[in-house]
Amino acid sequence: MPWSFTRMGRSFHFAFDEVDGIEVAWNQVRIDEVLQSPVNLERLYSEVHLLKSLKHENIIKFYSSWVDDQMKTINIITELFTSGSLRQYCRKHKSVDIMMVKNWARQILRGLEFLHGHNPPILHSDLKYDNIFVNGNQGEVKIGDLGLTQQPTARSEIGTPEFMAPELYEEEDNELVDIYSFGMCMLEMVTLEYPYHDCKSTAQIYKKVTSVKFKQIMLLA
Repeated sequence: MPWSFTRMGRSFHFAFDEVDGIEVAWNQVRIDEVLQSPVNLERLYSEVHLLKSLKHENIIKFYSSWVDDQMKTINIITELFTSGSLRQYCRKHKSVDIMMVKNWARQILRGLEFLHGHNPPILHSDLKYDNIFVNGNQGEVKIGDLGLTQQPTARSEIGTPEFMAPELYEEEDNELVDIYSFGMCMLEMVTLEYPYHDCKSTAQIYKKVTSVKFKQIMLLA
């Protein structure tokens, strides 16, 4: 394997499928890590289940999964994104034409439309630059990291503060929370600045996001 890295009990490898002759992303999750929290284990199984069932050109493609009892890992094989996440791609290519931004926006919205079109709707609830992946040689983007997706009735501690809609803070989430996060992604893409970069804590972000003035602006928009 040319490269691999690990974070939070989860390792990502660049691998080669010798049967189909394609490069793939091999995700390994240590069972002992997720077993420490029932919520984490539930989210992991949720990700596997969703990836198996979701078929859309702007959603990460699932190939296979299995449990390795000897290594005590859960393994998930998905398509490989040669250019990494949208954040990595934009850091490398600092000047992106507005036409490309519009193209990415349309693709992300098509992916969200597909998720929200289920009954009940499937919410991503943690859409951000790091969870949108790019194939730079084809100009395509796809939504990934679906382990945090949920149906509107579910309740858990989810999301990334800088991208979370006010409804998520108040636990009144619906499809609009993903649209809000999409807007924050577009804001970062255009300004090249991380949302609420001036805030030093989650509490400061919460105060700004849930402020009355902010809500009034949203209602008038």
